[in-house]
Amino acid sequence: MDAFREMRTMMKDFLWWRDGVIYQIYPRSFKDNNGDGIGDLPGITSELDYLQDLGVDAIWLSPINPSPDKDFGYDISDYENIDPKFGTLQDFDNLVAEAHQRNIRIVMDGVFNHTSSEHPWFKQSRSGRDNPYRDWYIWRPPKPNGKKPNNWQSVFGGDGWEFDPASGEYYFHMFVKEQPDLNWRNPAVPRAILEVLRFWLDRGVDGFRLDVFNGYYKHPDLLDNPTKFGIRGFDRQYHVNDSSQPEMMPFLADLRKLLDAYPERYAVGESFLRTSEQAAAYMSETALHAAFDFEFLEQPFRAPKLLKAIQNWERALGEAKHPNYVLNNHDNPRTATRYHFAEDDVQAKLAIMLLCTLRGTPYLYYGEEIGMRDIHLSRSEILDPPGKKFYPFYKGRDGCRSPMQWDASPYAGFSSAKPWLPVHPDYLTRNVKSQGADPNSLFNFYKKMLAFRKETPVFARGTWQHHPLPDRNSIAYSRAYQQQEYLVVLNFASGAAAATLPAEGNYSVSLSTHETAPPCSQAQISLRPYEGVILKREP
Repeated sequence: MDAFREMRTMMKDFLWWRDGVIYQIYPRSFKDNNGDGIGDLPGITSELDYLQDLGVDAIWLSPINPSPDKDFGYDISDYENIDPKFGTLQDFDNLVAEAHQRNIRIVMDGVFNHTSSEHPWFKQSRSGRDNPYRDWYIWRPPKPNGKKPNNWQSVFGGDGWEFDPASGEYYFHMFVKEQPDLNWRNPAVPRAILEVLRFWLDRGVDGFRLDVFNGYYKHPDLLDNPTKFGIRGFDRQYHVNDSSQPEMMPFLADLRKLLDAYPERYAVGESFLRTSEQAAAYMSETALHAAFDFEFLEQPFRAPKLLKAIQNWERALGEAKHPNYVLNNHDNPRTATRYHFAEDDVQAKLAIMLLCTLRGTPYLYYGEEIGMRDIHLSRSEILDPPGKKFYPFYKGRDGCRSPMQWDASPYAGFSSAKPWLPVHPDYLTRNVKSQGADPNSLFNFYKKMLAFRKETPVFARGTWQHHPLPDRNSIAYSRAYQQQEYLVVLNFASGAAAATLPAEGNYSVSLSTHETAPPCSQAQISLRPYEGVILKREP
């Protein structure tokens, strides 16, 4: 009881985005309530008790606004409504209310670099050069020699300029042609976007993830990007003129002022084409609360590489800025697939211990708690635009977006109808229900790890300090806050490893990724293959 009271005292100013755990949901694939094979908002609401039991503090929803689905929700045609396939505004309001009753916050995906070509703004813009909305998008005539306005490329392949025969001009699209980029240099655009944000804040939304936010502003003269060696056209350029412009900072100040007018609101940016230092520069008390730095996600599952990424991010942020860490999301292969984890989930347990014991906010992706793998699709089954374009060299992002595996019933308990993407064949054994019944499962270790993090304020608030080890296959670091100190030791090797403990203090094992804790002496601890331990320093 004393320990519990100590924890409550230490965490009395608990702040959800700083001290909690955020869980990303791809709504199409989480839970289908109406039997059409597509996940929806009532489906998410029906599983809020599950999310509460898992131990998450907020859910981030990939786009739920109306969309023609040329990029599966990231081409929005109406910023202030809900796509009918997901439900209604009333369904959304109900989700927010039910989530808040369980102390779960709601984060929306804000896609403001571009709209759908079906958005009323673009329809107006396209209707004629004299239309008031013409300058809401990036239009340019051909060069005198008939060539395109500049050399900018699309992320999804090909040229970034699309010719409009009716007006005789090109418009720019950083992604597919049905995703025209907004012209953020027109003051009407940022004003309109702030009103969109206000609309959702007034409905109780707690935060926003800003999609490719540092792509909003382009160079005022639309200068060519310098070229370099690369495989795709987009990769053969230094993107200095189509992203990361200084005008972004005044907008972020206005955004922060709006968010600060509401209690405990939050914005995190997907920093696009960045370095760690660039991502960190967008974070301050007058800008974003947080930004993603994907160097950590991009590393192999090897101690030296992961450690370097952590150190780079810590160095860029300093002590005043709050990091976040993510191992996968809707754009990247699932952790178990990317790292070729074994079916026994030992490595997956090590990965979540790493994620939950670093300084910063852990982001989890739906299904990671049961170790879901990417599905493998034939060419005819691929839906993702870049997968269709670059197959077989790149098969797109469908693999990491398959339906949630709830149980062993048909379609994994996700839907009563054939899902929009196939269910992974391993759902018969790898599902929430079966893992929930196994005390040693990955799912139950996730619950244990998230509960331990919440009960131990040092992991949400404490300092981070690396402790070098002779063995390059292991990482050790301490976390300290007020009168508490813990040491985390992680073995990334397929063989046993021994770690020398800091000379000062006695340590006891608080948690191991294995079913039984390893022996620990004052001087040394021996770790089994892919074992991680959390050691408490005794007074």
